[in-house]
Amino acid sequence: MSDAMPPPCTHPANNCKHTACNSAQTPPDGRPRRGTVLNLATTAGEELSDHLKYFTEHLPATFIYAGIDVEHSGLFTGIRGDQIAGRCTLLHTGPFPLNSEWEALVATMEATLRLHQHKAETLASLHPYLHQRTGGMIGSLSHLIRAAAISAILDGSERITRRQLDTIHVDHASERAFRGEARRGRAAG
Repeated sequence: MSDAMPPPCTHPANNCKHTACNSAQTPPDGRPRRGTVLNLATTAGEELSDHLKYFTEHLPATFIYAGIDVEHSGLFTGIRGDQIAGRCTLLHTGPFPLNSEWEALVATMEATLRLHQHKAETLASLHPYLHQRTGGMIGSLSHLIRAAAISAILDGSERITRRQLDTIHVDHASERAFRGEARRGRAAG
């Protein structure tokens, strides 16, 4: 591989003719790809692999590649995948546990609210409920608080309450987990 990098792609995603750019696009039929997202055995995959390796060797930066089931996505497959794997540390992440970090996260999000009638520490005091509602997922928590804030602005109350939070729907995974926990709680009580 040469040390000269091609100029960055400036094509709109749907018009790009670069094979490395096209390797991650949706096929012309519009259906999402199944299985391997990155195939290092193809020309496009080889080019992408070379770019990733070049970046890690020549740029003074830390690169974070994130995804779901990255180990089995094709990124670490074959000889090229082994080379990429030799440059990476794999960190498995999951939901936040219900602890002081979660409570601090809720308090930090609450501190960014600019609702005129919102009482400080309302959400912080609800951190166990918010954890149960969101399964400890930051994206779900962010969505729930943002949707509640928008609702509070629209209804003129300018504050978030537990009652209002109960009316907000979040992602399906969080809703399913919350309903399951609520059912188990009723059965135990």
